[in-house]
Amino acid sequence: MPLSPKVYTWLCGLFASLGSIIFGYDLGVIAGVLPASDFQRVMGPRFNNSNLQGLIVSIFVLGCFFGMFPVAYAADYFGRRITIQIGAAIYILGGALQTGAQNMDMMLAGRFFAGFGVGIMSDLAPLYQAEIAHPSIRGRLTTLQQFMLGIGAFSASWITFGCSAGLKGHASEWRLPLGIQIIPALPLISFILLLPESPRWLAEKGRMGEAQATLARLHAHGDINDPFVVSQVKDIEADIFKAKDIGESSWKELFTVPSNFRRVALGYILQFSVQMTGVSAIQYYSTTIFTTMGFSSTRILLFQSINSVIALLGEAACVMWIDHTGRRGPMIIGNIASGLSFVVGAILMARWPGTVNNNAAHYIFIITTWVFNFFFSACIGPLSWAYPWISNFFIAQVTPPAFLGIGWKYYLVFAICGHTNALFIWAFYPETTGRRLEEMDALFENAPLFVAGTQYAKVGDHRAAERELRQGTFRPGDLTERVPHTHDDEEGKGSTEKIDMFP
Repeated sequence: MPLSPKVYTWLCGLFASLGSIIFGYDLGVIAGVLPASDFQRVMGPRFNNSNLQGLIVSIFVLGCFFGMFPVAYAADYFGRRITIQIGAAIYILGGALQTGAQNMDMMLAGRFFAGFGVGIMSDLAPLYQAEIAHPSIRGRLTTLQQFMLGIGAFSASWITFGCSAGLKGHASEWRLPLGIQIIPALPLISFILLLPESPRWLAEKGRMGEAQATLARLHAHGDINDPFVVSQVKDIEADIFKAKDIGESSWKELFTVPSNFRRVALGYILQFSVQMTGVSAIQYYSTTIFTTMGFSSTRILLFQSINSVIALLGEAACVMWIDHTGRRGPMIIGNIASGLSFVVGAILMARWPGTVNNNAAHYIFIITTWVFNFFFSACIGPLSWAYPWISNFFIAQVTPPAFLGIGWKYYLVFAICGHTNALFIWAFYPETTGRRLEEMDALFENAPLFVAGTQYAKVGDHRAAERELRQGTFRPGDLTERVPHTHDDEEGKGSTEKIDMFP
């Protein structure tokens, strides 16, 4: 029996997100590599410089930042699949340099190239997923990025814990975990071309026949006359014609067109706010942070391994519920919970540091970290793609000297930011759940700047857009308000009445 269209689309998106396993693995593995005695020996005396220690971590995300620049051009020229393949090849080069590093310079080069490749893959995979997805599962499909990232971090945590416990003092304690990072990139580079190309990219290239056939392959078992496929083709064509009427766009329009600038600003603020929850400080420097509470490095890696399990549970919860709850609510709740966990953590670190004999307080500190990680993984991280590279680099670079200089007070930064993040999201971020991609222009053009309390802050029927496409009841390019009826339709799933918001 053939796979249902949604399952097939889901599997395509799942495979495309292999790059996130790589990213998550790199985020997690470095925390276990830095304390290895043989790694410190190979890096030489320069490793004792706290700024260089920070650079080993942060140059990876600096590479991610530079990797995102060619994505727009390469993805438009070569297509989504080949560009992902290019990113995987660059990443493999970086992973090989890290695994065989003989000095600090070789390690830094490997981290940068690995980051460059991840920047390409992680920026492009969510776009590809969004362009192939049914509207009703787009949220779940794009949040796969964070779930796969969690799998990578989970793998890195347990592998580094095992290597630290069983291979301590040997070169393989750190070279083996770094070598394993290459493995997920191999199937990605080998088989990505077997997946369907983005139908929107094909349409933009004037290949409408191929675009329709691809949509049929994704959503209708190959039937190009299926109403859902025909409606999607019309929707994409209308969006392309609208773009042609407006004329060729330029980078300048990102800042001169109010609705474009609004999206750029909200996107950048969201990405920066994610880092200001403190997630990268904990991911990269858990060993340093937990050492101040009196725990050994091996015990800390065990805590991190447990933490990775909790993260996976949170990410799985997000994948399951996000199309029902919307985006705004989880991000607001998650930021408040994250901020409160840092409040408790700062109090414990200030009152009962590792030099004070109070095991109960020290273990409560670990638990607050786990609480933070669950809420971040369930409510914040999966909703933040693409990744906040520059703010990630900033946090990775300043954390070692910050903890050295002000200790527990550094936690207060994240305690405050979690709550201000929640307030800003509540006030200014419109809800996008269930909307077609082609509706987003109208949404941001017409939604008021302050959205709290308006219809733009509400979660609508996340299946309505899909029903409209199947029934052919939408008007291409329009933004509509979907009001659920109180009675069920013929399939027992409820129906929606469309009300033009902007006639």
